[in-house]
Amino acid sequence: MTIHYGKSEHVAIVTLDRPEALNALDLDSLKALRAALATARDDDDVRVIVLTGAGSKSFCVGADLKNTLPPQTSFASSFVRPVDRAAAEGIYVRMMDLTSLRLFKPLIAAINGYCLGGGLELALQCDLRIASDTAMFGLPEPVVASIPAVCGIQALQKAVPSAIAMKMLYTGLRIDAAYAERVGLVSDVVGAAVLMDTALQMANTIAANGPLAVQMIKKIVETSSNVPLAQAIEFTELAWGAMRDSEDRVEGRVAFAEKRSPRFKGR
Repeated sequence: MTIHYGKSEHVAIVTLDRPEALNALDLDSLKALRAALATARDDDDVRVIVLTGAGSKSFCVGADLKNTLPPQTSFASSFVRPVDRAAAEGIYVRMMDLTSLRLFKPLIAAINGYCLGGGLELALQCDLRIASDTAMFGLPEPVVASIPAVCGIQALQKAVPSAIAMKMLYTGLRIDAAYAERVGLVSDVVGAAVLMDTALQMANTIAANGPLAVQMIKKIVETSSNVPLAQAIEFTELAWGAMRDSEDRVEGRVAFAEKRSPRFKGR
């Protein structure tokens, strides 16, 4: 199995498991990854998802170049097909785009080793990125006469200063974990031995909060990122109103008054 799925209390752990190929993603792996993420999305007991790679060398190096050569089918005919068929006909990058999964649960990338190409594009779609001190980041597509075709161009521009993003995009330059932390690409850098412990600690801290509130915050962030401020504020008010009478919000206030830990149910 190329993707492993596990759960610890309210945290789902999705592991890319092709260490012999530096966790590169072929079509079967992409299908399994999407299925695992959908399982976590649909499990009401899961509040946070941690995505990582097996082994110590690599989080993910993107698409498996040996198994993603151009197909016989024309791009034009495949472009208008749904996700699965388009991927089977060569537009495999569409499988790496997680937006169609509608994941409103926080997604944490625990990055060990190489995080390159489509691997970095996966990590850029996560809400938080925690790296081991041996991690290495880059979008080397232009080196092999290609481009980051999922979200790398746009997402990297949002994640780091524009000058850094353009340098990485134009040159295929790789940066180490310390530099990635300095420019804001990752939130934390830790020793490789404690990477998963750190990621799970962060996940459990988030999972202890009101799950509906956390998911609503993510929805607001995604919905408001490219709209005028007045519209963003109006949507935020509507979201606050939707949350106002929830059982969890009432429980949070009662628990605060009673000086105890709240018992959230996601309702």
